Amino acid sequence: MVKVLVADDISSQGLEKLNVIPNVEIEVRTGLSEAELAEAVQDADALLVRSASKVTERVLAAARRLKVVGRAGVGVDNIDVNAATRRGVVVVNAPDGNTISAAEHTFAMMIAMARHIPQAHATVKSGKWDRKSFVGVELAGKTLAVVGMGRIGTEVAKRAKAFHMEVYGYDPFLTEERAKQLGIRRAELAEAVAVADFLTVHTPLTKETRHLIDARMFARMKDGVRVVNCARGGIIDEQALCEALASGKVAGAALDVYEEEPLPADHPLRQFPNVVFTPHLGASTEEAQLNVAIVVAEEVANVLLGRPFRNAVNLPSLDKDLKDYLEPFLTLGEKLGLLLGQLAPGALSDIEIAYGGELAQQEVSFLSRTVLKGLLGQRYGDEVNYVNAPALAEAAGITVREVKQPKSPVYTTLLSVSAATPQGRRRVAGTLYNGAGPRIVLIDDYRIDALPDGHMIYTEHLDRPGMIGRIGMILGQADINIGSMQVGRQGTGGDAVMLLSVDKPVPADVLSEIGRIDGIRTIRSIEL
Repeated sequence: MVKVLVADDISSQGLEKLNVIPNVEIEVRTGLSEAELAEAVQDADALLVRSASKVTERVLAAARRLKVVGRAGVGVDNIDVNAATRRGVVVVNAPDGNTISAAEHTFAMMIAMARHIPQAHATVKSGKWDRKSFVGVELAGKTLAVVGMGRIGTEVAKRAKAFHMEVYGYDPFLTEERAKQLGIRRAELAEAVAVADFLTVHTPLTKETRHLIDARMFARMKDGVRVVNCARGGIIDEQALCEALASGKVAGAALDVYEEEPLPADHPLRQFPNVVFTPHLGASTEEAQLNVAIVVAEEVANVLLGRPFRNAVNLPSLDKDLKDYLEPFLTLGEKLGLLLGQLAPGALSDIEIAYGGELAQQEVSFLSRTVLKGLLGQRYGDEVNYVNAPALAEAAGITVREVKQPKSPVYTTLLSVSAATPQGRRRVAGTLYNGAGPRIVLIDDYRIDALPDGHMIYTEHLDRPGMIGRIGMILGQADINIGSMQVGRQGTGGDAVMLLSVDKPVPADVLSEIGRIDGIRTIRSIEL
């Protein structure tokens, strides 16, 4: 008997896809506490959830037979993916199932905001007939800025074109070629927000995108701009939005997601009559709920039947010998991708993954996927996984090449990743030291030796006496401890780079203060 435990409300029509599994028993038990879920999952081979159930390490530890956790949706914040990976449990999701639903909801919110539909509806329901108070604006002829041109942002742009809007698209990975295919104009964020009559955001919520639309961005916008967020709460700074609404800079907002959900009863946004609210309904259509249920059920069935599966969030199955050899390199590869993604945040057109020394003798296609997952994670967040990373790179117009170099003059094995950006080509490389784990050994042309882990600060600077001391003093005054420091330079008094490991994240004002030191050319906060 194969047991599948369904812990949240998931479409029964979708669950029918599990019936391809011989001798399957589908047990539906919703609303369980952590302790109850830990007990219920003890003899389960698979666990299906949405966002309500929390798949914690305690739950996973109790699941003696568990092979796969399926998330009927995109985000996996409610699943301890690292704990699942350690226990050999595959985590799969359904990243494509709600694309059309979310795009349509965005457009519905945009129109409702432009024509004051919720407010007018409320007055008619109350017995009034007030036409003068609800004069709206047309979409035709207006400029729409789409911030984030992934799947959903692309679908929104297509619909905007049908409404005869001029569309500007901002996305770090959007190329000119892709923008031309879509019939839109590619723009940097500052330009896109400055020309927008309407602005909609469609990025994942990451360290880079949190409060992406803040007071400084609102200051760049036209007076009377209208703003939509049906993506993730936190992309738009809600305090800054309140201030922009109060000043009249923003003529209206339409919000489906919030920094705190449910939206608190006393939240200041509620005071503005020109804001349209919905309670996180972007994926709440019959079709979307059915689609994600079907996709995740099929994926769970594929895992249990030993078939290929597409939407793994963590490591899919590998041959044991190859997995044992590659496992430490998988960590290195993803960390190098993460590092390069933060050093080269602009649009990428070409990625080269080079394998040197003994590593060049191995089958490395899966290792390349881990590099891409780390690199593209800066843009796609939870949407990217080890299986879909190559497809996402291709959709973004990025060429990916693998190069094998059997002879490595310095290192027994060397993994190198480089990417072409509008500012030039950037490169990072790493290796494994016996007993010391993964190390970063190269950034561009600078040799260093750093552990790729935790909070870091990266600088490009002139190699001057006292530079390191001044940086250390600023960090010390901010009560930030330095764990380690690596400096790479090409000659005394010339250009240099530095990678500092610190004990906690460095606030933006501290980074700015360091950036004002004479001789500092670039400073970035790095999270590995």
